[in-house]
Amino acid sequence: MTFQLLHTDDKTNARAGLITTDHGQIETPIFMPVGTVGSVKGLSVNDLKTQVQAQIILGNTYHLYLRPGTQILEKAGGLHKFNGWDRPILTDSGGFQVFSLTGIRKLTEEGCTFRSHIDGSKHMFTPEKVMDIERSIGADIIMALDECPPGDSDFNYAKKSLGLTHRWLDRCFKRFNETEPLYGYQQSLFPIVQGCTFKELRKESAEFVASKGADGNAIGGLAVGEPTDVMYEMIEVVNEILPKDKPRYLMGVGTPANLLEAIERGVDMFDCVMPTRNGRNAMLFTSEGIMNMRNKKWEDDFSPIDPNGTADVDVFYSRAYLHHLFKAQELLALEIASIHNLAFYLWLVKEARKHILAGDFSTWKSGMIRKVCNRL
Repeated sequence: MTFQLLHTDDKTNARAGLITTDHGQIETPIFMPVGTVGSVKGLSVNDLKTQVQAQIILGNTYHLYLRPGTQILEKAGGLHKFNGWDRPILTDSGGFQVFSLTGIRKLTEEGCTFRSHIDGSKHMFTPEKVMDIERSIGADIIMALDECPPGDSDFNYAKKSLGLTHRWLDRCFKRFNETEPLYGYQQSLFPIVQGCTFKELRKESAEFVASKGADGNAIGGLAVGEPTDVMYEMIEVVNEILPKDKPRYLMGVGTPANLLEAIERGVDMFDCVMPTRNGRNAMLFTSEGIMNMRNKKWEDDFSPIDPNGTADVDVFYSRAYLHHLFKAQELLALEIASIHNLAFYLWLVKEARKHILAGDFSTWKSGMIRKVCNRL
């Protein structure tokens, strides 16, 4: 994998770049739709390519390991062959999912023992095993196993957790370097910066991660309950240290406003379930603001979902029709809303990129922030 930094905004740290993988190129900044179990919920590969115009999607190691399992994925020739997506894929390490299993997991120096949420069976994730699983899945970009501590962790717990994450990272790189890709194309391992909301720990982690010389780096453990201004402060602290010539991936973030603020601070890559999850619950993000499609006010509004046409579905469907579909509990409502929200997120980062390259990102961003936070 290579990364070409094309332009940095004069007034901010916003960047436009180009990632090249064996499955294609990715223009940054980029948003990556989340395909937890190998599919973006409710959408086909054709939807993702033609309507959403996704350049890269995510898979989740924890879920894919449990079902369908690495044996099936290897027989298929990897996740690309299994789900028919021939563009880049990123897999997270499953760490966040495992550590979310409060009460049914046990953390040790060796790794994390947990019980499946599907059938209660017992499993263990070690750094070595996670690298092997991600080799089997075959994503272009794979993540190191880390502990994602609670957002309200005290300093002592956060420091102890960070030490474990760093020791696990060393083991991830060792295993990664002594194994080979399974399907004839290269994979890149991204380490993850942790440290909760403590500047000292974030700096320590960013320096440790930067020392690995990886193809790219991730920022984890944010958007887990801390105030947004604290999240932005942590991003600034970390990005002062992470290499400028490598892509920076902010994990699990977030709202349209979060994306714009993080782009301004030098982040290149994002993922979040929000556009699809909120879409299935009738919340739409548009270039003019946020809409609850169940509200009666849309009942006789025959204008496009987004007047600026940020998604192809905006051309075909009115607000009134989508309101009707949600009220009627028609499955098509979930599909339209998911396509629209993902396409809007991709439109938003594409517009950000365009304005970074044009040299007027700061002016454009200040106006767009007000719009995307507006409740219609």
